[in-house]
Formats: sequence, structure tokens, C-alpha cells
Amino acid sequence: MRFAPPNPLRIADRASGLNALSVRSYNERLVLSLLLQNEGISRMEIGEKTGLSAQTASVIVRSLEQEGLVSQGEAQRGRVGPPTIPLSLNPEGAYAVGVGFSRRRIDIALIDFIGTVRFHTQLPADEANPFPQSSELLEAIRQAMTSLPVEARGRVAGIGLAVPDEVDAMAATRNGSSTSLKALQGEIEEQIKLPVFVQNDITAAAGGESMFGVAKPLNDYLFFYLGARLQSRLILNHQIYKGNSSASFDHGLVRLESELTRRGRPSEIIWSSSPEWPDLGEAYGAWLGECSNRLKASISALTQFVEFRTVVLSSYAPQKIAKALCADISQEFATIEALPARVTISPKAVGAASLPFSSRFMIQ
Repeated sequence: MRFAPPNPLRIADRASGLNALSVRSYNERLVLSLLLQNEGISRMEIGEKTGLSAQTASVIVRSLEQEGLVSQGEAQRGRVGPPTIPLSLNPEGAYAVGVGFSRRRIDIALIDFIGTVRFHTQLPADEANPFPQSSELLEAIRQAMTSLPVEARGRVAGIGLAVPDEVDAMAATRNGSSTSLKALQGEIEEQIKLPVFVQNDITAAAGGESMFGVAKPLNDYLFFYLGARLQSRLILNHQIYKGNSSASFDHGLVRLESELTRRGRPSEIIWSSSPEWPDLGEAYGAWLGECSNRLKASISALTQFVEFRTVVLSSYAPQKIAKALCADISQEFATIEALPARVTISPKAVGAASLPFSSRFMIQ
């Protein structure tokens, strides 16, 4: 039996070829992406990993150095051969502003090219109007940008917005328009004169951890974000999968707040960025146990279908919580390593700030 050949692939409407300029741009992005993942590699290693000739790699690195995006480390001398010079992204090479929205607060963060938070502030969030007065938000964004020296402000690559799906939907309902987020995006672009990128908040947090955090060397892992709710994303071969539903689990900080309120205890501290919480009594212990059980149940279910060896738990809550939950997970699953996320100052805003970097400097 002979089978007919498959239908020819349809060429996308916006498909385009590559000219010399496009190829150079792609190779520059390739080198920058490699340096983000492999700090301190040499020109020779760049050539080996990318397939670029030694001359081409040197030309690209020299160009990126002149643009201030790449910096050289101290020459390393071995026993034989010429010294090798480690290369890294220049932290001062580019900056970006990220805004993370939630029902309780709005985080604004400015990060440098390697993801270090240089500025962070918060605005109160109003559940009745999830998107605040744009004047307040615009002022906070300007404040973030002016925290940089004057000569560095031109290196701000753009602004990212990390928005929960339900907040966008709520804003549309309250304002009677489905374009609330688009309107906000357009106003920021018009006022700040920089491109604005939008992404789901949990996806943005996972992306920020993949770009700057403990997940940088990982191809596949399961990401949890512990905020008002406990939500997850699956990352396979560097691609972030959200799934078909906006499922989240009622074992996040809203659950803890409910327990504290029921026992007549104050709960404001859990919505702050405080690195430490006071003793929250039995409510905290009960909630932590429930949260751990929910995490383990989710991991157990997913491992029936997908193979992964790492779980990353992100949260703005005190790091000791993520460490305790990760210890429980590692004890339960012998073949899975659970890691607290490295991005702890507003993971959503940092993830949002990574969007302009991805768009301008990294391969997709």
C-alpha cells in the first residue's frame, strides 16, 4: 500500500526571508541569550555552542561590547594556550520596568539586564477598580525610571504588565468596557514613550524565574506560584504551558487570611512584602499543612503523565515558607528536587520586566 505524500506546509501569511541584517540580528540575539544562560563563557565556547565561526563570534561579541550589552571579566590563564576571557551580560546594558497587578496591591519594579531589582515600590489595589488611576501608576513608573542616573535612562528597553485574567475581566465588567487593559497599555505607551508588553501574571512570573532564577539551566520543570491563590505552570523544553483552564487552588494566602480572621487574629502582614512574619499561631501551621498536601497531590497527579525532575516554588511571602514546602515535597518524592525560587521581590513584576528584554534582545 502506498500513501499519498502529506500536504505541503502552508506558508504563513507573514512569512519572510532573512537578509544579511536579519541574520546578524538573529546571531546577536543568539549570543545574548547564551550569555544570559551561561555567565562567564568564552568566545570559543560561544562558537562551540552556536556553530558560529570563531571570527563571526568575535565580531558579534565586539559589537555587543561596543553597545554596552556585554562586558569582559578578568583573563583566566591555564597551563597551556592563551588566556581565556569570560564574558557576561553587562548589568548596566539595559533596564526594564515591570508592573505586577493583583487584587490587593500593585508592584512596580525596575530591573537591570541580569534581573537584579534596582527599584521597587507598591501601590494599593482597589478590588472595585483593579486598574488604579493611571496618573498614580504613571508617576510610579516615572519614579522607577528616574531612580537611574540620567545617562542610563535611555537604556530602559520597555515596560511589562503582568495581569491576572480575572483582574482584566473584572476591570472590563466594572468599567463597562472590554478594552480597559488595552486602554491602560495605550496610555502608558503614549505618556512614557516606550513599548508596553502584556502577559498573564503567573506566566510572567514563571518566565522571570526561567530567565533570571534557579530555573535558568532547566529545560523541564513544574512551576508553582504561591500568592493569593496557589497556581501552576508546566515548562517543557523552555515552553510555558498554561493549560486550557484558569484553574487555581484555594490553598493560597486567601485561605490563610480566612483562617486568621476566623480565629480573630490580624492578617494584614501576609499582604505586605515583609521578609518575616510574626508568630501566626495554629492557623499558620494548619494552612501550611494543607498547602503542602495540595502541592504534593498536584505533583503526584501530573507525574502520571509527564516526566519532570524539578519543582520550583515562587512567592513574595517570606522565603522560609517556600523552603518548608520544598522540604516536604523533596521528602515525599525521591526523584523530584523542589527548589525555592530565587526571584523573591515581586516575582510577577520582575517577570513582567523581563518581557521587553525577551522582545528586544533574546531569541524567541
